[in-house]
Amino acid sequence: MARPSKCRCICAMPQVTEFLPRGAVPEAGESVVLQVDELEAIRLLEAPDPYAEVEECAAAIRKLAAEGKCRYRDIGVGAREIGFMYGQYKRLRNEFTGVLTGKGLSYGGSLVRTEATGYGLTYITEEMLRHAGKTIAGKKVCVSGSGNVATYAIEKVTQMGGTVLTASDSSGYVYDPNGIQADVIKEIKEVRRARIKEYCDLVPTATFVPGKKVWEVACDVALPCAIQNELDLDDAKTLVANGCFAVAEGANMPTTREATDYLQEQGILFMPGKASNAGGVAVSALEMAQNSMRISRSFEEVDNDLKNIMKDIYKQVSEAAADYDREGNFVVGANIAGFRRVVKAMREQGIV
Repeated sequence: MARPSKCRCICAMPQVTEFLPRGAVPEAGESVVLQVDELEAIRLLEAPDPYAEVEECAAAIRKLAAEGKCRYRDIGVGAREIGFMYGQYKRLRNEFTGVLTGKGLSYGGSLVRTEATGYGLTYITEEMLRHAGKTIAGKKVCVSGSGNVATYAIEKVTQMGGTVLTASDSSGYVYDPNGIQADVIKEIKEVRRARIKEYCDLVPTATFVPGKKVWEVACDVALPCAIQNELDLDDAKTLVANGCFAVAEGANMPTTREATDYLQEQGILFMPGKASNAGGVAVSALEMAQNSMRISRSFEEVDNDLKNIMKDIYKQVSEAAADYDREGNFVVGANIAGFRRVVKAMREQGIV
């Protein structure tokens, strides 16, 4: 017999509604929105005796907590934080290995690792457009975010002849009809660790729009590179109405399911994050290989490998979709391609 449902309510809202890593400047961090039930689930699991309160619904609590934590676990984590962790790992284990990637160049890091996800996103987007008879060159592109992925997507799109109109953080977005300058974003976010609105102080042609999303700006290509679920159904409808014909995900799951379905129904080229933001993981593997071989490869060599990897990912995704009569559906293609690789490995290792 199914367990009868119970009506549950929250007795009071949390006293603390915002938090940042210890020592962080409040104005410097990106905002991550958690649902109240996710926050409560995290609180329960981190209590001294968590199962005293959650014995009846432990599985549901764990699921909620995991969904909440996945939103904030990598916000604000860069080379500095990786360096601290790697230093402690090496001190405790007394070994020099590639267990952590994204390290500084002076202690085993790889060139292109910082740029990898943003560059990779641009490479696979260009490949997707090329097969549709288009190219990034001459196109207007909206990018959300101003972290590593967004910054280097902006840089690579500009190098390939596109014009990036926007960049954002949790306070709002900047719009520059002449094209967002990646070097200015780097100065603001990597050096000053300041808010995106300071872009307008350095670039007179730019406009700051507080509290809004970049998707209200008309564009040809949209690259969501900020946080999970940032592009919802209303945003998708706005993009389509304004003539956008391609969306590729730079962040982890930045497009809601409803928005994804709508974009595909409208015939928009849509590349999911499990394929389009794989550049970071790819170069992490290259970094680990360099650590194992005790070598350091040039920027051009690693960048060329990254480009070929992203082209190959597009090929696998596209072919997998076509094999199952879903040609052009890169969401289905990415799922099937990933599943195929796992099954192949399991069979070859005698697991199935």
